[in-house]
Amino acid sequence: MTDGAWIMLTGSLVGVSCALVGSFLVLRRLAMLGDAISHSVLLGIVLAFMLTASRNTIPMLIGAGAVGVLTAFLTDILTRQGKLQSDAAIGVTFTWLFAVGVILVSRYASQIDLDVDCVLHGEILYTPFDTVTMGGRGLGPRAVWMLGGVTLLNLIVIGFGYKQFKICAFDPALAATVGVNVTLWHYVLMGLVSLSTVASFESVGAILVVAMLIVPPNTAYLLTDRLSVMIALACFFGVASAIGGYGLAYMIDGSIAAAMAVVSGAFFVLAALLSPSHGLLGRLLGRRVAGGASSGPADVEGPAATFS
Repeated sequence: MTDGAWIMLTGSLVGVSCALVGSFLVLRRLAMLGDAISHSVLLGIVLAFMLTASRNTIPMLIGAGAVGVLTAFLTDILTRQGKLQSDAAIGVTFTWLFAVGVILVSRYASQIDLDVDCVLHGEILYTPFDTVTMGGRGLGPRAVWMLGGVTLLNLIVIGFGYKQFKICAFDPALAATVGVNVTLWHYVLMGLVSLSTVASFESVGAILVVAMLIVPPNTAYLLTDRLSVMIALACFFGVASAIGGYGLAYMIDGSIAAAMAVVSGAFFVLAALLSPSHGLLGRLLGRRVAGGASSGPADVEGPAATFS
């Protein structure tokens, strides 16, 4: 495969893995919690590096997953016990954890290529050069293997707990009534969000991760009222954003990750305008048709009288 194909595959895997979990975040109105986790897991990455003195994948994923769950837990505590609004609790939690992570990076990890700019912006252009080798044979970029594994894990967990995730997203009270452990499935989802985020850090950065977590699911949300279709459409828009963003970056010679985020935003704008049920133009057209239908008899009666 060419370098461009690897880059588009990497971006597509980011889009799919984030869309799978982001769809449930959007339905539960927790989209900004995904933003919070994508920043606060920096602390988990640094702690994993400090404990293991290496950047191996497994410790990084474990550290990030733990801090991601901690972020969700602290946000929940501040909301329920501290009586804060959910947006205020999210802001307090992720800024504090992210700030601690920044301090630890500058103090203990300044000698390696783990810095805040890398975490925030990433550089997907270099993905094809960091490869996995076995027996002297290259098996492809490390990011593709990591993201592929996380995407597969998301598919398995969401497929296994689809009914539980669905009922918790639409009616947590009913879910608790029928015996579903709402708290458990909430933290399972937060763990998946954390893993998806850290798996994408090095290649695309936190900014694109946030875009892929929020924008494709919201785009799909405007186009359908069925959860299964929404998830499929969100994955489609994630892949389309990755491929289209690479093409845009090639044409303008700009940042690939930023171009992918821009294309995802363009898809959202189109859906917001053209969606038959939720789009701006669709609503305006519906009102015009409804207004014409309501005034139809008078309009017909007038010309008939005139011609008679």
